[in-house]
Amino acid sequence: MSPTPEPVLDSYKRAAIIGGGVIGVSWAGLFLARGIKVVVNDPRGDIEDLVLAGLAEIAPTLDALGLPTENLAAGLTFEADLATAVSDVDIVQENGPERLELKQRIWQTVERNAPAHALLATSTSSIPATAIAEAMRQPERLIVGHPFNPPHLVPLVEIVPGERTSEATVHQAKAFYAALGKKPQVLRKEVPGFVANRLQSAIFRECVHLVAEGVVTEQELDDIVTSSIGMRWAVGGPFRTFHLGGGPGGLPHFIEHLGRAMESGMWPVLGNPTFDDATVAELTDQAADAFGGSSVAELAAERDRAQIALMRALGETPGAVAGQA
Repeated sequence: MSPTPEPVLDSYKRAAIIGGGVIGVSWAGLFLARGIKVVVNDPRGDIEDLVLAGLAEIAPTLDALGLPTENLAAGLTFEADLATAVSDVDIVQENGPERLELKQRIWQTVERNAPAHALLATSTSSIPATAIAEAMRQPERLIVGHPFNPPHLVPLVEIVPGERTSEATVHQAKAFYAALGKKPQVLRKEVPGFVANRLQSAIFRECVHLVAEGVVTEQELDDIVTSSIGMRWAVGGPFRTFHLGGGPGGLPHFIEHLGRAMESGMWPVLGNPTFDDATVAELTDQAADAFGGSSVAELAAERDRAQIALMRALGETPGAVAGQA
């Protein structure tokens, strides 16, 4: 049983969430449910309504995870001025647009105004911390804390240090996300898109190819994945799966007897599709047929219920991390 997260979270009383979109709301909900007061910084005029509506939408999921949701927004405030928003916080979680120049300006302001002890993390899904921190006086303070959407539910957080990120910052980030109930994974080097999104992109490229070629429909492909490799990888992952596939000889035996055939016979024929007009039209039409009977909100709720059931089966809910029943 893992230790309770409270000793670590005791050091985080207040958080600044920069950007109140889908990722920002998700982070905000998780922080609030963990007892951290949140100030949201976003230039949109309707940001308060958007964030409150988003919190109401994810509250049932947080509740199902065993997290407290009564008066969830009680610790929530809004501040349009970035310098003021970060002036008295213990963590800054930035979720702004994926534009390098904008992120650099944001973090210059944050660095000048946030307390010296504050953890500085960006949720960027593709831009390396090294590039974002180029204009900072203390680049060792910045780290990527990249969640897998939605952050309040999916356990993974990819922690990606920049070239000048300090080891102290890495350890601080790992301890913080683990205390939230996440499963942080520190990447050993920066690569575009990090790891989870690269894997997702590679698989989706072949999915698009197979559908565009008429091999399967979108719904058929989804059914194939969820009843085979999706189920398998949830408990083993690709390398462990193929290690087991090698029998007593493990992964070396698999590579020698099956992997080399995969390399020579399968890799060269994998697809390389493009999102041309015909392909986009086909994908759009099939999505309407497969998923059009339900709203996105209904589909997301269904996904979340299934995800929680899976996490419970695997012992990966926040309650399990916190040592709760």
